Amino acid sequence: MNSFGEKWTFTSFGESHGAAVGGVLDGVPAGLHISLDMIREELEKRAGRKPNLDPSLKGRETGVSPRALREPDEVEWLSGVIESDEVTKDQRTKGLVTLGTPIAFLIRNKDARPEDYEWLKHTYRVGHADKVYEQKYGIRDWRGGGRASARETAGRVVAGCLAKQQLEEKGITIHAELVQVGAEKDPALFAETIAAYQKDGDSIGGIVECRIDGLPVGTGGPIFDKLQAQLAFAVMSINACKGFAYGTGFEGVTEPGSVINHISGGIAGGISDGSEIVFRCVFKPTPTTPKALKKLNDQRVNVKMVNRSDACVAVRAVPVVEAMTALALVQFL
Repeated sequence: MNSFGEKWTFTSFGESHGAAVGGVLDGVPAGLHISLDMIREELEKRAGRKPNLDPSLKGRETGVSPRALREPDEVEWLSGVIESDEVTKDQRTKGLVTLGTPIAFLIRNKDARPEDYEWLKHTYRVGHADKVYEQKYGIRDWRGGGRASARETAGRVVAGCLAKQQLEEKGITIHAELVQVGAEKDPALFAETIAAYQKDGDSIGGIVECRIDGLPVGTGGPIFDKLQAQLAFAVMSINACKGFAYGTGFEGVTEPGSVINHISGGIAGGISDGSEIVFRCVFKPTPTTPKALKKLNDQRVNVKMVNRSDACVAVRAVPVVEAMTALALVQFL
């Protein structure tokens, strides 16, 4: 399934080392002003470049894939929008506004290097979707994982920005952040922790926390339309996401009900109660690392290949979590 949502339907397309990735959005109302600045900033975060800095190796987050830093991630709008004057902070600039028709956009892959993955034609990477894709479909895209690559999430971020802007018009805001790297919970030590694993040729997982403010009472429904179920469905579709918990989550199992029964996480019976909604999601360590490659007993594997993976995928997952959260919530409007 490559489409998400029924009211705001987002269809994702493209492969990691193909010509482009992108998407089609249907159901977006006419008259929505698109903040191109927001989209650029969110794509910068997804790429691991710190916002408002030159898109080069300078100003990068620790342990980020070299390829992500080299991709300019320029969005080409193909349909569904028209140029419009936009006034922000007393300045009139050119912007885009939606027409109410299907919105199609693409992001061309500028740093696609399929030759780096020639060794994967006859080898399955442990912890990746290589083998099951071929078992299921009889064929697979070995160029960096194809559709299973995190490169696909660039389109989600663009679509999510439009959803976030629609939600903000209703007073609903979404904010996610990295709150744990491995066992480390001090943000000041995250970069140091990731760097240590990267230096050792390894990777580490992380936890992203997301907070939703302004969601009105009554969002969601009982049984099969529970709000937390829809959020979990959206977030668990993100590459490398291995767990979802809201409110007391897994930690709550160690405390008696008399101590934590007041912690709802903003949801009761699958319905929002008007308070802040808080959930966390867990991202696994990148399975393909220099250390892992050296363990493979296969002469066809070039263990000296440039490592194009993240030392901690959770770093770049933050804007993707926000995007998928927005795409899930906009369905309830």
